[in-house]
Amino acid sequence: MFRKSWRPLAAVASALTVALVSGAASAYPEKPVTIVVPFAAGGPTDVVARTLAQAMAPHLKGTVVVENTAGAGGTVGARRVAQASGDGYTLLFHHIGMATAPALYRKLDFKPQEDLIPIGAVVDVPMTLISKPAMGPANLKDLLTYVRANKEKINLANAGIGSASHLCGLLLQSALKTELTTVPFQGTGPAMTALLGGQVDLLCDQTTNTTGQIKGGRVKAYAVTSKGKLANFPDLPPMASEIPGFEVGIWHVLYAPKGTPANVVAVLEKALQAAIKEPAFASKMKELGAEIMPAERQTSAGAKALLAAETSKWSPIIQAAKVYAD
Repeated sequence: MFRKSWRPLAAVASALTVALVSGAASAYPEKPVTIVVPFAAGGPTDVVARTLAQAMAPHLKGTVVVENTAGAGGTVGARRVAQASGDGYTLLFHHIGMATAPALYRKLDFKPQEDLIPIGAVVDVPMTLISKPAMGPANLKDLLTYVRANKEKINLANAGIGSASHLCGLLLQSALKTELTTVPFQGTGPAMTALLGGQVDLLCDQTTNTTGQIKGGRVKAYAVTSKGKLANFPDLPPMASEIPGFEVGIWHVLYAPKGTPANVVAVLEKALQAAIKEPAFASKMKELGAEIMPAERQTSAGAKALLAAETSKWSPIIQAAKVYAD
C-alpha cells in the first residue's frame, strides 16, 4: 500500500515538470533579444541586420535590438556571441567572414562550426567590380586584358583584411593568376573615397555599398559577381562571362551560441523565416540589391551546410594567397 500510494505522486511530479518546461519554452522570449553585428553601424551587414530585427520582432512578440561590436574583421563580435550564454538572448548576424576566418586568422579563439549554431541564412549580396572614374578600358574584357598587362601599375582597394572586398580581391587575383598591389583601408567608406578621388584604381564590393555610386555615375562599373545579370544592373555582365566559374556572394546568417536549446532555435528559425517573407523586408533587400536566400537555406540545417561548404571553398584560396591576420 505504501509503494502504490507514491505512484500517483510521481505521475503528478512528472506532469508538473513537463508543464514547467513547456511553459518556459512557450514564454521565450521573456526579455529583449540582442543581435550582435560585428561591424560598424551603417555598414551593409548592419543595415540588413537592423531591417531583419525590425521584421522579426512581431513574430517573436518581443523586442529585438542590434548592437555593434566591431573589430578584427568581425571576429571580436563573433567571439562575444560564441562565448555568450546559450539562452537565445544574444545572437550573431555575420556574413561570409565566418567561413574565411579559420584560414585567415592565426589566433582565432573560437570555432565557427563548433561554437555557434546557425539559425538560418537570410540574404546573399552580390558584388560589383568598379573602378575610378578615369579608368580607360570600356568593358570587362578590355579591363581584364589591361589588368594582366599592367599588373605593376594597378592598385586594388579593400575595406580591410577579412572584409568582403578583400575576399573578392583575393578571388580575382587567384582567377587571373596575377598579383596586384592591394591597398587596405579602415572600412568601405575610406576605400570608396579613395576610389572616387582616383587614388586607387579598382574595388570589388557589395551592391549594398556600390549601388548608389554606380547609379549616380560617380564610378565606372564593369561587372557583377552573381551567376547571372542583376535586375538593378541589367547592362553589367557577370564576371563569369569572362572568367568561367567566377561567382561570389556575401551571404549572411543568423547564429546562436552553442548550447542554445533546440526549442529556442526552432522559435528563432520560425521567426526568421516569417520575417524574410515580410513585404517591407523584401522591398528593402531589393533596394539594396540583396537576394533573398532560397527557402532551404533559411533553416538551421541549410545554413549549417552552407557554412561548411563555403569554409571548404575559401580555405585553399586564402592559404594559396598567404594572407594572414593576427
